[in-house]
Amino acid sequence: MFFVDTIELEGLGNRSYLAGGEHTAVAVDPPRDIDRVLAAAARRGVRISHVAETHIHNDYVSGGLELARVTGAEYLVPAGAHVSFARVAVSDGDAVAIDAGVTLRAMATPGHTPHHTSYVLHDGDRPVAAFTGGSLLIGTVGRPDLVEPRLTERLARAQHASAHRLAAELPDATAVLPTHGFGSFCSSAQAEGDTTTIGEQRAGNPALGVDVDTFVADLLAGLDNVPAYYAHMGPANTAGPAPVDLTPPAVAGAEEIAARLAAGEWVVDLRNRVAFAEGHVAGSFNFEAEGKLATYLAWMVPWGKPVTLLAESAEQLADAQRELVRVGIDRPAAAATGGPGRWLRRGEAAASFPRSTFAGLAERGAGHVVVLDVRRDSERAGGHIEGSVHIPVHELHGRLGEVPGGTVWVHCAGGMRAAIAASLLDAAGRDVVAVDDGFDAARDAGLPLASG
Repeated sequence: MFFVDTIELEGLGNRSYLAGGEHTAVAVDPPRDIDRVLAAAARRGVRISHVAETHIHNDYVSGGLELARVTGAEYLVPAGAHVSFARVAVSDGDAVAIDAGVTLRAMATPGHTPHHTSYVLHDGDRPVAAFTGGSLLIGTVGRPDLVEPRLTERLARAQHASAHRLAAELPDATAVLPTHGFGSFCSSAQAEGDTTTIGEQRAGNPALGVDVDTFVADLLAGLDNVPAYYAHMGPANTAGPAPVDLTPPAVAGAEEIAARLAAGEWVVDLRNRVAFAEGHVAGSFNFEAEGKLATYLAWMVPWGKPVTLLAESAEQLADAQRELVRVGIDRPAAAATGGPGRWLRRGEAAASFPRSTFAGLAERGAGHVVVLDVRRDSERAGGHIEGSVHIPVHELHGRLGEVPGGTVWVHCAGGMRAAIAASLLDAAGRDVVAVDDGFDAARDAGLPLASG
Protein backbone atom coordinates (compact mmCIF):
# COMPACT_ATOMS: atom_id res chain seq x y z
CA MET A 1 0.00 0.00 0.00
CA PHE A 2 1.14 3.52 -0.73
CA PHE A 3 0.25 6.95 0.64
CA VAL A 4 0.63 10.54 -0.55
CA ASP A 5 0.40 13.46 1.87
CA THR A 6 0.18 17.05 0.64
CA ILE A 7 2.05 19.83 2.44
CA GLU A 8 0.38 23.12 1.58
CA LEU A 9 2.45 26.29 1.24
CA GLU A 10 -0.49 28.66 0.92
CA GLY A 11 1.43 31.93 1.11
CA LEU A 12 3.56 31.00 -1.89
CA GLY A 13 0.81 29.12 -3.70
CA ASN A 14 2.77 25.87 -3.82
CA ARG A 15 2.58 22.31 -2.60
CA SER A 16 5.15 19.78 -1.45
CA TYR A 17 4.51 16.07 -1.03
CA LEU A 18 5.48 13.14 1.15
CA ALA A 19 4.81 9.76 -0.45
CA GLY A 20 5.77 6.19 0.28
CA GLY A 21 4.78 2.94 1.91
CA GLU A 22 4.66 1.37 5.36
CA HIS A 23 8.23 2.12 6.38
CA THR A 24 9.91 4.66 4.10
CA ALA A 25 8.99 7.68 2.01
CA VAL A 26 10.17 10.30 -0.47
CA ALA A 27 9.76 14.06 0.00
CA VAL A 28 9.13 15.93 -3.26
CA ASP A 29 10.02 19.63 -3.64
CA PRO A 30 10.24 20.28 0.11
CA PRO A 31 10.02 23.79 1.58
CA ARG A 32 12.94 25.37 3.36
CA ASP A 33 11.32 24.96 6.76
CA ILE A 34 11.86 21.21 6.77
CA ASP A 35 10.32 20.66 10.21
CA ARG A 36 6.93 20.51 8.48
CA VAL A 37 8.10 17.59 6.35
CA LEU A 38 9.71 15.84 9.32
CA ALA A 39 6.47 16.23 11.26
CA ALA A 40 4.49 14.71 8.38
CA ALA A 41 6.87 11.74 8.31
CA ALA A 42 6.58 11.34 12.09
CA ARG A 43 2.79 11.27 11.86
CA ARG A 44 3.07 8.47 9.29
CA GLY A 45 5.76 6.67 11.27
CA VAL A 46 8.04 6.49 8.22
CA ARG A 47 11.68 7.28 7.51
CA ILE A 48 12.48 9.68 4.68
CA SER A 49 14.80 7.64 2.45
CA HIS A 50 14.75 9.97 -0.58
CA VAL A 51 14.30 13.66 -1.31
CA ALA A 52 13.42 14.58 -4.91
CA GLU A 53 13.53 17.93 -6.69
CA THR A 54 11.56 18.33 -9.90
CA HIS A 55 13.73 21.33 -10.84
CA ILE A 56 15.86 24.15 -9.50
CA HIS A 57 13.15 26.39 -8.12
CA ASN A 58 12.77 30.03 -9.07
CA ASP A 59 10.10 31.04 -6.56
CA TYR A 60 11.32 29.69 -3.23
CA VAL A 61 14.42 28.43 -1.47
CA SER A 62 14.37 24.66 -1.29
CA GLY A 63 14.78 22.66 1.89
CA GLY A 64 15.87 19.60 -0.07
CA LEU A 65 19.59 19.74 0.65
CA GLU A 66 19.11 20.25 4.37
CA LEU A 67 16.37 17.63 4.60
CA ALA A 68 18.62 15.08 2.91
CA ARG A 69 21.46 15.97 5.27
CA VAL A 70 19.32 15.69 8.40
CA THR A 71 17.67 12.41 7.42
CA GLY A 72 20.53 10.79 5.53
CA ALA A 73 18.25 10.47 2.51
CA GLU A 74 19.45 10.24 -1.08
CA TYR A 75 18.99 13.62 -2.74
CA LEU A 76 17.56 13.23 -6.24
CA VAL A 77 18.19 16.22 -8.53
CA PRO A 78 17.82 16.27 -12.32
CA ALA A 79 21.15 15.52 -13.99
CA GLY A 80 20.87 18.59 -16.20
CA ALA A 81 20.77 20.95 -13.24
CA HIS A 82 24.19 22.47 -12.56
CA VAL A 83 24.56 22.58 -8.77
CA SER A 84 27.45 23.08 -6.36
CA PHE A 85 26.73 20.20 -4.00
CA ALA A 86 26.75 16.42 -4.06
CA ARG A 87 23.51 14.78 -5.14
CA VAL A 88 22.16 11.77 -7.01
CA ALA A 89 21.89 12.92 -10.63
CA VAL A 90 18.59 11.69 -12.07
CA SER A 91 18.00 11.03 -15.76
CA ASP A 92 14.93 10.09 -17.75
CA GLY A 93 13.80 6.56 -16.93
CA ASP A 94 15.76 6.18 -13.69
CA ALA A 95 13.83 4.39 -10.97
CA VAL A 96 14.38 4.07 -7.23
CA ALA A 97 12.70 1.80 -4.69
CA ILE A 98 10.94 3.81 -2.01
CA ASP A 99 9.32 0.98 -0.04
CA ALA A 100 8.20 -2.59 -0.64
CA GLY A 101 6.30 -2.48 -3.92
CA VAL A 102 6.53 1.34 -4.14
CA THR A 103 8.91 2.87 -6.69
CA LEU A 104 9.58 6.29 -8.12
CA ARG A 105 10.41 6.72 -11.81
CA ALA A 106 11.90 9.86 -13.34
CA MET A 107 10.34 11.29 -16.51
CA ALA A 108 12.07 14.14 -18.32
CA THR A 109 9.54 16.94 -18.79
CA PRO A 110 11.47 20.06 -19.85
CA GLY A 111 9.66 23.33 -20.35
CA HIS A 112 9.43 25.11 -17.02
CA THR A 113 13.20 24.72 -16.94
CA PRO A 114 15.47 22.89 -19.40
CA HIS A 115 16.17 20.11 -16.88
CA HIS A 116 12.67 19.78 -15.41
CA THR A 117 11.84 16.23 -14.32
CA SER A 118 8.54 14.74 -13.18
CA TYR A 119 8.39 11.68 -10.94
CA VAL A 120 5.84 8.90 -11.33
CA LEU A 121 4.93 6.91 -8.23
CA HIS A 122 4.23 3.24 -8.90
CA ASP A 123 2.31 0.90 -6.61
CA GLY A 124 3.62 -2.38 -7.95
CA ASP A 125 3.37 -2.05 -11.73
CA ARG A 126 0.59 0.55 -11.56
CA PRO A 127 1.34 4.28 -11.96
CA VAL A 128 -0.73 5.95 -9.24
CA ALA A 129 0.54 9.52 -9.08
CA ALA A 130 2.71 11.91 -11.06
CA PHE A 131 4.60 14.65 -9.24
CA THR A 132 4.65 17.13 -12.09
CA GLY A 133 6.34 20.11 -10.41
CA GLY A 134 6.07 22.99 -12.88
CA SER A 135 5.14 20.92 -15.92
CA LEU A 136 1.52 19.79 -16.25
CA LEU A 137 -0.55 21.72 -13.71
CA ILE A 138 -4.27 21.73 -13.00
CA GLY A 139 -5.79 23.28 -16.10
CA THR A 140 -2.55 24.97 -17.15
CA VAL A 141 1.24 24.57 -17.24
CA GLY A 142 4.25 26.15 -15.57
CA ARG A 143 5.59 29.27 -17.22
CA PRO A 144 8.64 28.93 -19.50
CA ASP A 145 10.13 32.41 -19.14
CA LEU A 146 11.90 32.26 -15.77
CA VAL A 147 15.28 30.92 -16.86
CA GLU A 148 16.58 33.02 -19.75
CA PRO A 149 14.66 35.20 -22.24
CA ARG A 150 16.43 33.64 -25.22
CA LEU A 151 15.14 30.22 -24.15
CA THR A 152 11.50 31.18 -23.57
CA GLU A 153 9.99 30.13 -26.90
CA ARG A 154 12.08 26.95 -27.02
CA LEU A 155 10.98 26.05 -23.49
CA ALA A 156 7.35 26.82 -24.34
CA ARG A 157 7.52 24.29 -27.17
CA ALA A 158 9.17 21.79 -24.83
CA GLN A 159 6.41 22.43 -22.29
CA HIS A 160 3.79 21.45 -24.87
CA ALA A 161 5.69 18.25 -25.71
CA SER A 162 6.13 17.38 -22.04
CA ALA A 163 2.45 17.81 -21.26
CA HIS A 164 1.60 15.55 -24.19
CA ARG A 165 4.15 12.97 -23.08
CA LEU A 166 2.63 12.77 -19.60
CA ALA A 167 -0.86 12.43 -21.09
CA ALA A 168 0.25 9.77 -23.56
CA GLU A 169 2.28 7.58 -21.23
CA LEU A 170 0.21 7.61 -18.05
CA PRO A 171 -3.20 6.02 -17.42
CA ASP A 172 -6.25 8.24 -17.04
CA ALA A 173 -6.60 7.42 -13.34
CA THR A 174 -3.10 8.66 -12.46
CA ALA A 175 -3.27 11.54 -9.98
CA VAL A 176 -1.56 14.73 -11.16
CA LEU A 177 0.23 16.35 -8.22
CA PRO A 178 1.93 19.61 -9.26
CA THR A 179 4.09 21.84 -7.10
CA HIS A 180 2.90 25.10 -8.68
CA GLY A 181 -0.47 26.47 -9.71
CA PHE A 182 -2.14 27.41 -6.43
CA GLY A 183 -1.19 31.09 -6.45
CA SER A 184 2.48 30.85 -7.41
CA PHE A 185 3.75 33.18 -10.13
CA CYS A 186 5.59 30.13 -11.51
CA SER A 187 2.26 29.07 -13.01
CA SER A 188 1.14 30.53 -16.33
CA ALA A 189 -2.42 30.64 -14.91
CA GLN A 190 -4.09 29.66 -11.66
CA ALA A 191 -5.19 26.11 -11.00
CA GLU A 192 -8.71 25.16 -12.00
CA GLY A 193 -9.73 23.11 -8.99
CA ASP A 194 -7.86 21.37 -6.21
CA THR A 195 -7.29 17.81 -7.43
CA THR A 196 -7.10 16.19 -10.83
CA THR A 197 -6.04 13.17 -12.88
CA ILE A 198 -4.36 12.59 -16.20
CA GLY A 199 -7.74 11.77 -17.74
CA GLU A 200 -9.29 15.01 -16.53
CA GLN A 201 -6.34 17.01 -17.84
CA ARG A 202 -6.43 15.24 -21.18
CA ALA A 203 -10.07 16.33 -21.50
CA GLY A 204 -9.73 19.89 -20.28
CA ASN A 205 -6.18 21.26 -20.14
CA PRO A 206 -5.60 23.76 -22.99
CA ALA A 207 -2.05 22.49 -23.42
CA LEU A 208 -3.47 19.14 -24.49
CA GLY A 209 -6.17 20.51 -26.78
CA VAL A 210 -4.34 22.74 -29.24
CA ASP A 211 -1.42 22.45 -31.65
CA VAL A 212 2.01 23.58 -30.53
CA ASP A 213 2.04 26.88 -32.44
CA THR A 214 -1.32 27.95 -31.01
CA PHE A 215 -0.24 26.82 -27.55
CA VAL A 216 3.01 28.78 -27.68
CA ALA A 217 1.35 31.94 -28.99
CA ASP A 218 -1.36 31.84 -26.30
CA LEU A 219 1.10 30.98 -23.53
CA LEU A 220 3.55 33.75 -24.34
CA ALA A 221 0.77 36.32 -24.77
CA GLY A 222 -0.58 35.56 -21.31
CA LEU A 223 2.63 35.74 -19.27
CA ASP A 224 2.44 38.10 -16.31
CA ASN A 225 5.01 40.03 -14.25
CA VAL A 226 7.84 38.09 -12.62
CA PRO A 227 8.51 38.89 -8.94
CA ALA A 228 11.90 40.56 -8.58
CA TYR A 229 13.08 38.18 -5.87
CA TYR A 230 12.94 35.27 -8.30
CA ALA A 231 16.33 36.44 -9.54
CA HIS A 232 17.80 35.36 -6.20
CA MET A 233 16.06 32.01 -5.74
CA GLY A 234 17.70 30.02 -8.55
CA PRO A 235 21.26 30.99 -7.53
CA ALA A 236 20.51 30.17 -3.88
CA ASN A 237 19.17 26.76 -4.80
CA THR A 238 22.06 26.08 -7.16
CA ALA A 239 24.64 26.96 -4.53
CA GLY A 240 22.94 24.95 -1.79
CA PRO A 241 20.79 26.79 0.76
CA ALA A 242 21.97 27.10 4.34
CA PRO A 243 19.89 25.77 7.26
CA VAL A 244 17.29 28.15 8.64
CA ASP A 245 17.10 29.78 12.04
CA LEU A 246 13.53 30.28 13.22
CA THR A 247 14.37 31.42 16.75
CA PRO A 248 12.75 34.73 17.77
CA PRO A 249 14.63 37.82 16.59
CA ALA A 250 15.99 40.50 18.88
CA VAL A 251 13.29 42.62 20.51
CA ALA A 252 13.11 46.24 19.39
CA GLY A 253 11.77 48.95 21.66
CA ALA A 254 10.19 52.19 20.51
CA GLU A 255 13.52 54.04 20.33
CA GLU A 256 15.12 51.34 18.21
CA ILE A 257 12.11 51.22 15.87
CA ALA A 258 12.40 54.98 15.37
CA ALA A 259 16.15 54.70 14.81
CA ARG A 260 15.75 51.98 12.20
CA LEU A 261 13.16 54.06 10.36
CA ALA A 262 15.46 57.07 10.48
CA ALA A 263 18.24 54.92 9.00
CA GLY A 264 16.04 54.10 6.01
CA GLU A 265 15.43 50.50 6.98
CA TRP A 266 12.07 48.81 6.38
CA VAL A 267 9.76 48.46 9.37
CA VAL A 268 6.93 46.13 8.38
CA ASP A 269 3.65 46.02 10.29
CA LEU A 270 2.07 42.56 9.90
CA ARG A 271 -1.34 43.41 11.34
CA ASN A 272 -4.48 43.37 9.22
CA ARG A 273 -5.10 46.40 7.05
CA VAL A 274 -8.03 47.67 9.11
CA ALA A 275 -5.94 47.84 12.28
CA PHE A 276 -3.03 49.43 10.42
CA ALA A 277 -5.17 52.16 8.85
CA GLU A 278 -6.62 53.01 12.26
CA GLY A 279 -3.21 53.52 13.86
CA HIS A 280 0.41 52.70 13.09
CA VAL A 281 3.98 53.86 13.48
CA ALA A 282 4.56 56.65 10.96
CA GLY A 283 6.87 55.45 8.21
CA SER A 284 6.09 51.76 8.62
CA PHE A 285 4.71 49.64 5.79
CA ASN A 286 1.73 47.31 5.99
CA PHE A 287 2.15 43.77 4.64
CA GLU A 288 -0.58 41.65 6.17
CA ALA A 289 0.63 38.37 7.67
CA GLU A 290 -2.56 36.72 6.42
CA GLY A 291 -2.01 37.92 2.85
CA LYS A 292 0.72 36.97 0.38
CA LEU A 293 3.35 38.30 2.75
CA ALA A 294 6.40 36.49 1.39
CA THR A 295 5.59 37.15 -2.26
CA TYR A 296 4.96 40.87 -2.02
CA LEU A 297 7.48 41.80 0.66
CA ALA A 298 10.26 39.87 -1.07
CA TRP A 299 9.18 41.38 -4.40
CA MET A 300 9.27 44.97 -3.16
CA VAL A 301 11.97 45.29 -0.51
CA PRO A 302 15.42 46.23 -1.83
CA TRP A 303 17.22 42.89 -1.63
CA GLY A 304 19.33 42.63 1.50
CA LYS A 305 17.85 45.67 3.24
CA PRO A 306 17.27 45.07 6.98
CA VAL A 307 13.64 44.37 7.89
CA THR A 308 12.08 44.88 11.32
CA LEU A 309 8.76 43.12 11.89
CA LEU A 310 5.91 44.46 14.02
CA ALA A 311 3.34 41.81 14.94
CA GLU A 312 0.29 41.69 17.13
CA SER A 313 1.42 38.42 18.73
CA ALA A 314 4.39 36.08 19.05
CA GLU A 315 2.46 33.54 16.98
CA GLN A 316 1.94 36.00 14.14
CA LEU A 317 5.62 36.88 14.23
CA ALA A 318 6.70 33.22 14.14
CA ASP A 319 4.40 32.48 11.20
CA ALA A 320 5.80 35.47 9.32
CA GLN A 321 9.39 34.36 9.94
CA ARG A 322 8.52 30.96 8.54
CA GLU A 323 7.00 32.51 5.43
CA LEU A 324 9.96 34.79 4.85
CA VAL A 325 12.75 32.21 5.18
CA ARG A 326 11.10 30.35 2.29
CA VAL A 327 12.04 33.25 0.00
CA GLY A 328 15.48 33.97 1.42
CA ILE A 329 14.67 36.68 3.97
CA ASP A 330 16.40 34.71 6.67
CA ARG A 331 16.55 36.82 9.82
CA PRO A 332 14.59 39.94 10.73
CA ALA A 333 16.89 42.67 12.00
CA ALA A 334 14.57 43.02 15.00
CA ALA A 335 10.93 42.60 15.96
CA ALA A 336 8.28 43.77 18.37
CA THR A 337 4.84 42.51 19.33
CA GLY A 338 1.72 44.15 20.70
CA GLY A 339 0.50 47.32 19.00
CA PRO A 340 1.30 50.99 18.35
CA GLY A 341 0.98 51.78 22.04
CA ARG A 342 4.13 49.74 22.64
CA TRP A 343 5.94 50.76 19.45
CA LEU A 344 5.68 54.56 19.71
CA ARG A 345 7.95 56.77 21.76
CA ARG A 346 6.52 58.73 24.66
CA GLY A 347 4.43 61.61 23.33
CA GLU A 348 4.49 60.30 19.76
CA ALA A 349 1.10 59.99 18.06
CA ALA A 350 0.05 57.12 15.84
CA ALA A 351 -0.40 57.82 12.15
CA SER A 352 -3.63 56.82 10.37
CA PHE A 353 -5.52 57.17 7.12
CA PRO A 354 -9.15 56.56 6.04
CA ARG A 355 -10.52 53.53 4.25
CA SER A 356 -13.43 53.50 1.84
CA THR A 357 -15.18 51.56 -0.92
CA PHE A 358 -15.82 52.04 -4.63
CA ALA A 359 -19.23 53.39 -3.69
CA GLY A 360 -17.47 55.93 -1.51
CA LEU A 361 -15.21 56.86 -4.41
CA ALA A 362 -18.23 57.30 -6.70
CA GLU A 363 -19.88 59.53 -4.12
CA ARG A 364 -16.72 61.61 -3.79
CA GLY A 365 -16.37 61.80 -7.58
CA ALA A 366 -13.51 59.93 -9.27
CA GLY A 367 -12.84 62.92 -11.49
CA HIS A 368 -12.10 65.14 -8.50
CA VAL A 369 -9.36 63.07 -6.85
CA VAL A 370 -6.31 61.08 -7.89
CA VAL A 371 -7.30 57.45 -8.42
CA LEU A 372 -4.33 55.10 -8.31
CA ASP A 373 -4.72 51.57 -9.67
CA VAL A 374 -1.97 49.27 -8.32
CA ARG A 375 -3.04 46.06 -10.06
CA ARG A 376 -0.82 44.30 -12.57
CA ASP A 377 -0.94 45.15 -16.28
CA SER A 378 -2.95 42.04 -17.13
CA GLU A 379 -5.61 42.89 -14.57
CA ARG A 380 -5.94 46.49 -15.70
CA ALA A 381 -6.32 45.42 -19.32
CA GLY A 382 -9.58 43.72 -18.35
CA GLY A 383 -11.12 47.01 -17.19
CA HIS A 384 -10.11 50.09 -15.22
CA ILE A 385 -11.56 53.33 -13.92
CA GLU A 386 -11.38 56.04 -16.58
CA GLY A 387 -8.71 58.61 -15.82
CA SER A 388 -7.02 56.52 -13.15
CA VAL A 389 -3.24 56.47 -12.78
CA HIS A 390 -1.67 53.04 -13.12
CA ILE A 391 1.43 51.96 -11.18
CA PRO A 392 1.58 48.26 -10.20
CA VAL A 393 2.19 47.89 -6.49
CA HIS A 394 5.51 46.13 -6.98
CA GLU A 395 6.81 49.23 -8.83
CA LEU A 396 5.30 51.88 -6.58
CA HIS A 397 8.15 52.29 -4.10
CA GLY A 398 10.44 53.40 -6.89
CA ARG A 399 7.83 55.52 -8.67
CA LEU A 400 6.22 57.50 -5.85
CA GLY A 401 7.25 60.72 -7.57
CA GLU A 402 4.98 59.88 -10.50
CA VAL A 403 1.81 59.99 -8.39
CA PRO A 404 0.06 63.33 -9.04
CA GLY A 405 -0.42 65.78 -6.19
CA GLY A 406 -3.54 65.77 -4.05
CA THR A 407 -5.38 63.13 -2.07
CA VAL A 408 -4.84 59.67 -3.55
CA TRP A 409 -7.58 57.05 -3.58
CA VAL A 410 -5.70 53.80 -4.12
CA HIS A 411 -7.28 50.50 -5.15
CA CYS A 412 -6.41 47.00 -6.33
CA ALA A 413 -8.63 44.00 -6.97
CA GLY A 414 -9.58 43.20 -3.41
CA GLY A 415 -7.89 45.46 -0.87
CA MET A 416 -4.63 43.78 0.21
CA ARG A 417 -2.34 45.43 -2.34
CA ALA A 418 -4.17 48.75 -1.94
CA ALA A 419 -3.28 48.58 1.75
CA ILE A 420 0.39 48.03 0.92
CA ALA A 421 0.31 50.94 -1.51
CA ALA A 422 -1.54 53.18 0.92
CA SER A 423 1.10 52.51 3.56
CA LEU A 424 3.88 53.43 1.12
CA LEU A 425 2.12 56.67 0.20
CA ASP A 426 1.34 57.47 3.83
CA ALA A 427 4.98 56.89 4.79
CA ALA A 428 5.96 59.34 2.03
CA GLY A 429 3.71 61.98 3.56
CA ARG A 430 0.86 61.78 1.06
CA ASP A 431 -2.83 62.09 1.92
CA VAL A 432 -4.32 58.73 1.02
CA VAL A 433 -7.59 56.80 1.11
CA ALA A 434 -7.37 53.01 0.85
CA VAL A 435 -10.20 51.51 -1.18
CA ASP A 436 -10.87 48.23 0.61
CA ASP A 437 -13.28 46.65 -1.85
CA GLY A 438 -13.55 44.13 -4.66
CA PHE A 439 -13.09 45.64 -8.11
CA ASP A 440 -16.41 44.21 -9.32
CA ALA A 441 -18.03 46.78 -7.06
CA ALA A 442 -16.61 49.61 -9.18
CA ARG A 443 -19.10 48.94 -11.95
CA ASP A 444 -21.94 48.47 -9.48
CA ALA A 445 -21.06 51.86 -7.97
CA GLY A 446 -21.50 53.49 -11.39
CA LEU A 447 -17.85 54.45 -11.84
CA PRO A 448 -16.91 54.96 -15.54
CA LEU A 449 -14.81 52.02 -16.73
CA ALA A 450 -12.56 51.63 -19.76
CA SER A 451 -10.74 48.60 -21.12
CA GLY A 452 -7.38 47.99 -22.74
